[in-house]
Amino acid sequence: MRLVFLPALLVFLGLALPASAQSLKEWKGGAAPALELEDADGGLHRLSDYRGKVVLVNFWATWCEPCREEMPSMEALRASLQGRPFVVLAINVGEGARAARAFRDKTSLRFPLLLDRDMKTTRAWGARVLPASFVLGPDGRIRYSGFGAIDWTAPGVKSAIEPLLP
Repeated sequence: MRLVFLPALLVFLGLALPASAQSLKEWKGGAAPALELEDADGGLHRLSDYRGKVVLVNFWATWCEPCREEMPSMEALRASLQGRPFVVLAINVGEGARAARAFRDKTSLRFPLLLDRDMKTTRAWGARVLPASFVLGPDGRIRYSGFGAIDWTAPGVKSAIEPLLP
């Protein structure tokens, strides 16, 4: 069964974007797809549980160097907005809980690492390259997207997110 997903995973390997900092772009697409995944510790997360908050949804993998490089800046953004209605949901693509937990423990991340082992959620969101990020407003609509590593502490990025906060 796992071999069925191997070709898709190999495509992602070739499509991980270089680590040069990308920027957020206004979203022109449709509504956010459903999201219901377990985290690396077995807790269930539904996107609907975060209505009323700004949500950063990030698709990543431990083998993706640009993904690994942007994670500390996502944690810094999360910490800088602590106490405000903002949450980061990092969706690990195609790997298991052990790999996600090992990465979290090495990097001291304090946001949930969700698991998309079968990559159905990744496909539904159109995350064809890694890393891929979507910023949702408190109404649950996607407001911004970014494909490739983003410096989440850059002034332009934070200034795009802060006006969305209720």
